[in-house]
Amino acid sequence: MAAHKVTSEDRWAPRFFAIFGGQVVSLLGSGLVQFALVWWLTSTTGSATVLAGATIFAILPQVVVGPFAGALVDRWNRRRVMIVSDGAIALVTAGLVVLYATGSIQVWHVYAVMLLRSSLGAFHFPAMLASTSLMVPDEHLARINGLNQGLRGLLSIAAPPLGALLLGVMPLHLVLAIDIVTATIAIVPLLVFDIPQPARVAVAAHAHPVRVMLHDLREGLRYVRGWSGLLVLMIVAMALNFFLTPSGTLMPLLVTQHFRGGALQLGWLESAMGVGIVAGGLLLGAWGGFKRRILTSLMGVAGLGLGVVLVGLAPSDLFGMALAGMFFTGLMSPLANGPLMAIMQSTVEPGMQGRVMSLLDSGAAAMMPLSLLLAGPVADAVGVRPWYIVGGLICIAIAIASLGIRPLMRIECNGHAPTAPGPGVLAADPCAGE
Repeated sequence: MAAHKVTSEDRWAPRFFAIFGGQVVSLLGSGLVQFALVWWLTSTTGSATVLAGATIFAILPQVVVGPFAGALVDRWNRRRVMIVSDGAIALVTAGLVVLYATGSIQVWHVYAVMLLRSSLGAFHFPAMLASTSLMVPDEHLARINGLNQGLRGLLSIAAPPLGALLLGVMPLHLVLAIDIVTATIAIVPLLVFDIPQPARVAVAAHAHPVRVMLHDLREGLRYVRGWSGLLVLMIVAMALNFFLTPSGTLMPLLVTQHFRGGALQLGWLESAMGVGIVAGGLLLGAWGGFKRRILTSLMGVAGLGLGVVLVGLAPSDLFGMALAGMFFTGLMSPLANGPLMAIMQSTVEPGMQGRVMSLLDSGAAAMMPLSLLLAGPVADAVGVRPWYIVGGLICIAIAIASLGIRPLMRIECNGHAPTAPGPGVLAADPCAGE
């Protein structure tokens, strides 16, 4: 199906929400698998090193595979990419179900499954995001992304307790099998509905597939470098991820060392953030944000920093202040991320979105191990709280400083210099009247 930018007059909602609903169900299954596997590793080994290894195996594909996956997604049929990704993830999980049911499962099997699932997700993520801009009218993108953020927050609240409940009444392999069912539910709408495809650049019949992929990847890098606003946006996103990532990783130490709490207090903090994400997603879905989306995103970034600072400043006898800080952090998360995705979907050419989304995701993911390598020794030397306070303040400073970066503030109207998007790709100029 050829690319066609839908408008509010088109009957876009039934197709999009059928596909979107299937993906939400699949995310719930993935959340259950993630919880079940982490719990199995914890109860079987009790090793922090093993858990850290699992995290690395889950992150690496986003960094290494992501850019190449984005280049392929822009050339392949995105609907087929999503079908194959969902189906392959289900098959990988099925293999783990058999291993557990036969008593053959080992830690390296779980590592391999996490690596494969993350690698397949590296294809699925840009395919879904890049397809959204061709299925949803531009004026609704911020609301749809807000709804997406809110639902993800809801799933982050529901999946852990639901996983714990299911593990209490059924063996692990049956909990894992639920992911196969949810993946099937996600595939069915993709078999029924078409997804618009962007125009493809013709490739010579004798061209080697690897050379084509590398050419497309280089083209994506040139696209980003040639658009100063987009390049600045990606650098800012990477910096923010660097300073914010440790706040989540160090949370258990904050709970045990500072608040003298346990698993219950940690669960309250995580739930407070999840509730905030749901509220923030609903707020963005109803409001839609400022006309210039970058302002909404930067407001959300400043709010994220403020929430993290509040958590770090909370005295040991004011746990409620930390809960409020986590709720506020969650509330601001959709306001920071939803408009950012809408900007990418409405301003980046449809044929480039897979590559650009993957480059952004890979760059942000690459910051996670780097920041953790620094945060660990810093926390050991001066304690956990300073990282929250300093990291949060830096995020606020980045948001304020970004207001003075003209290419970033005009990203929604300055386009890509070498190759301007075609008719119907850009929204009405939000910078008109400047």
